[in-house]
Amino acid sequence: MSWFESLILGLVQGLTEFLPVSSSAHLRLTAAFSGWEDPGAAFTAITQIGTETAVLIYFRKDIGRILSAWTRSLTNKEMRRDQDARMGWLVIVGSIPIGVLGVTLKDQIEGPFRDLRLTAVMLIGMGVVLGVADRLAARSESGGRHRVAKQRKELKDLSVKDGLIYGACQAMALIPGVSRSGATISGGLFMGYRREAAARYSFLLAIPAVLASGAFELKDAAEGGHVSWGPTLFATVIAFVTGYAVIAWFMKFISTKSFMPFVWYRVALGVVILALVATGALSPHAAESAG
Repeated sequence: MSWFESLILGLVQGLTEFLPVSSSAHLRLTAAFSGWEDPGAAFTAITQIGTETAVLIYFRKDIGRILSAWTRSLTNKEMRRDQDARMGWLVIVGSIPIGVLGVTLKDQIEGPFRDLRLTAVMLIGMGVVLGVADRLAARSESGGRHRVAKQRKELKDLSVKDGLIYGACQAMALIPGVSRSGATISGGLFMGYRREAAARYSFLLAIPAVLASGAFELKDAAEGGHVSWGPTLFATVIAFVTGYAVIAWFMKFISTKSFMPFVWYRVALGVVILALVATGALSPHAAESAG
């Protein structure tokens, strides 16, 4: 991997990680459209450490409170009723599905799941799901002529059951094209949560999964020597800086705007990919590594 490739891929990772468009799909597509080798699941996992560091800094006050309360709840039963302590436990509960499936499906994640035809189908399918969830949430919030507006749920209403459902949605993002934020936010909207609440839990829920995945890939890469360390670390830094800016913008955007622009983008991109693959202009498989 060249330094220019790492710059572009780092920017793509940072720009798309928190938007409901699938960062892993865009990394795969950027390489395919540019004629570069597929950066691979390991590169994706390592650069996600950069974007997840942006989450740690952006939500540092929330995370600090949660960690403090959760730690105290280990020895103080009274603290287990505290909202921040509960959130700590619910993040752990919600991380179980992706942890189990990530280990179980490792070979598929690094191989068959990276087929561009599957990526395109996931872009379109999850785009439709996000669109339906967004419309239902908007209708519920605004009410109408014959409907009374409903109060949407906040994070204080999060239960173990809801946490596991969120976690199952997050696990779907193991397939490029799904989108971690798109799947978890859609799940949250279907369960009746406000956009901001769904997005905030989505970002918090991603922390253990992404950091664990990144650490796992770092270990494998160190032992196998199959990663270009300089360019990969450079891309990780670029992803961090870009990702922080995107989080700040996205949290403001979703408070007043619809997700429909992302929906139409996902569907259009998926259709274009399927058309290019069908005509032979784009190979559905990753480019073979030269070394």
